Amino acid sequence: MAELSVFEKYKDKPLVILTGPTAVGKTDLSLKLAKEIGAEIISADSMQVYKMMDVGTAKILPHEMQGVRHHLIDYLEPDQDLNVADFKEKVFETIDQIYSRGHIPMIVGGTGFYIQAILYCIDLDDDSPANDKLRSELMKYASEYGNEALHEKLKLIDQKAAQSIHPNNLKRVIRAIEYYETTGKLISEHNEEQSQHQSPFNYSYFVLDMPREELYKRINLRVNLMRKNGLTEEFERVYAKYPRRDSTAMQAIGYKEFFPYLDGEMSLDEVYEQIKQDSRHLAKRQLTWFRRERDVTWLELDQFDNDRDKVFKYIIECLEKKGIYDGN
Repeated sequence: MAELSVFEKYKDKPLVILTGPTAVGKTDLSLKLAKEIGAEIISADSMQVYKMMDVGTAKILPHEMQGVRHHLIDYLEPDQDLNVADFKEKVFETIDQIYSRGHIPMIVGGTGFYIQAILYCIDLDDDSPANDKLRSELMKYASEYGNEALHEKLKLIDQKAAQSIHPNNLKRVIRAIEYYETTGKLISEHNEEQSQHQSPFNYSYFVLDMPREELYKRINLRVNLMRKNGLTEEFERVYAKYPRRDSTAMQAIGYKEFFPYLDGEMSLDEVYEQIKQDSRHLAKRQLTWFRRERDVTWLELDQFDNDRDKVFKYIIECLEKKGIYDGN
């Protein structure tokens, strides 16, 4: 019997997505929602995958999960790199397990491209032939001149791809350059075509948001709390064990800002101000991404009188209308 295509496999299967900018308050709402509808949570945060990095990623801890099963948290060491293709493979394995238990998968987090890859089953592995000679040359170039220098080469070829691929994700940078050199086409255009797929899932995609000024206040307060809860010491522990400044983990906001401090170029107060600024910039980028997505339900808190119970009830109504949840 022929194996089902991914679209046939997941056709009309229920899927809930709850996302929004950093610090908007996704965690509490996701827990309440998961308990109500019988969901298991899949983290779509590209940094919460790393062990030891709890404070700086605002990671939910086991005693805070309220009995809700969480996935894709704490499964990589900080010196291991993660790319969206690996993430996609693990998520689909997890989704299958969740369905087998009769539960609903709920994706929660702020990494938009990761969410998009799952929702639309984007084929991240293009079918162009590999060019081993070119790949070897590009690896050598990165080794001699650094990942940033190779990333600059990609920028000259494909600006959109460069914006979506981190300089330290060497495998994807090289593949993007190789794709262009082999096919004469841009890998960003390939990915854009893939993103036009219709989703096979019966899904609801919620974006939680609030007025910018209030969001920025929450970000600043969160960073202050991270400092109080030992972010400096956490960074020192992680970096002592995994002293790679160019790793994906060490490029995360809340960690990379400490390097100027180690080099004597910044005070700790300046480090934390930089973390706040970088976090605000991240929130802005996240919102820009989500505004480009289609079939999204925006949950503007001020339109619910800043009452999160009203937001919760509205989500439940939406899920009932889509047939994702029947109220039982």
